[in-house]
Amino acid sequence: GGTGSRESQPLLNMLLRSELLGADYASPKSDKGESKRGPGNFMPEPSNLFRFKTSLDTMVEDPRSIYELSPVGGNSRRLLSTPRKAKRKIPKIPFKVLDAPSLQDDFYLNLVDWSAMNVLAVGLGSCVYLWSACTSKVIKLCDLGPENTVTSVSWTQRGTHLAVGTNIGEVQIWDTGKCKRIRSLEGHGARVGTMSWNSHTLASGSRDRSIFLRDIRVKDPVISQLSGHKQEVCGLRWSFDDNQLASGGNDNKLFIWDMHSTTPVTRFVEHSAAVKAIAWSPHQHGLLASGGGTADRCIRFWNTLTSSPLSCVDTGSQVCNLMWSKNVNEIVSTHGYSLNQIIIWKYPFMSKVATLTGHTYRVLYLAMSPDGQTIVTGAGDETLRFWNAFPPPKSKDGALGQSLLFPAGNDLR
Repeated sequence: GGTGSRESQPLLNMLLRSELLGADYASPKSDKGESKRGPGNFMPEPSNLFRFKTSLDTMVEDPRSIYELSPVGGNSRRLLSTPRKAKRKIPKIPFKVLDAPSLQDDFYLNLVDWSAMNVLAVGLGSCVYLWSACTSKVIKLCDLGPENTVTSVSWTQRGTHLAVGTNIGEVQIWDTGKCKRIRSLEGHGARVGTMSWNSHTLASGSRDRSIFLRDIRVKDPVISQLSGHKQEVCGLRWSFDDNQLASGGNDNKLFIWDMHSTTPVTRFVEHSAAVKAIAWSPHQHGLLASGGGTADRCIRFWNTLTSSPLSCVDTGSQVCNLMWSKNVNEIVSTHGYSLNQIIIWKYPFMSKVATLTGHTYRVLYLAMSPDGQTIVTGAGDETLRFWNAFPPPKSKDGALGQSLLFPAGNDLR
């Protein structure tokens, strides 16, 4: 109710000004004049204010309107009949649900990623499965065997190669077109729960508290080893210009790194729980969002160009993932204890656009379709749910693009 009343307030203001002050003060053009007298000051300076014996012609735009039954004047009726911009409706139920047996309920893992080629990669137990959003076909990419499990998956930007992080600290690079493993990268001493690509450079974060930067094209791939976190590294994201890497840890710290330093260039320490959820804004250079775990529950925004905090909102529950819309200035968060919700927020005021429910376990996994319209969420309830969350991208001529095609089929394997 509160959101609806806020949305109708501008119309109500215009209606009151039209009825009380006349037609000249109902048009949006008068807003520009008002701003000179300061915000919120709607009182004009009519020449006939408190004059005695105002003529009928100056009071009534149309003399016949005196005999009409409606208490609302003609100008106000025209105002009410003006088409209002339709509010975007976000469906509260997923349009598709896939069964995902053995999808782990582990906060520190990243087991779902959606490629630029429109293929979803999902780690289930010791296996990685690829699901084509165009054809609904599923293939098993790999099986690590009974002694190992998949702990993270991450597509390259072009979407043809997939990095697979494992429980034993190995990172495998797969050519998904050929279903062939092309590299195995060792170095981590514990599970690799998070990875992020920067062109040919892969950042991997581990329970061993270290971050490796590796160029997978060269024989000796290690560019640098980044040390700073005191506990498991559970979140990694490169900025869109590939100049900054954000890392979150189970030590409640958020660090910013660049390509030329092995120590953080900025340290943010305001969170009071693990920082897994990290997202760079595609709309504003240097704007970073991060979310804290169960004891924190907050989404915080940072300016990494000035190393300064911007704002904070308490969500009321564990923040598991954050992702910005590509098409509008909104951000989606997924939550664990205790509400298991998906929330779409309007930035920068952080008003809720929609709250989506349905998962019965923590919503630990989140990915977005290449066109930015659809999000997929995963949880320990062993389901993947697809939601129509955002409007389509606009083409160069301003027209809305086409949606992805999702054929039938409801089992991932």
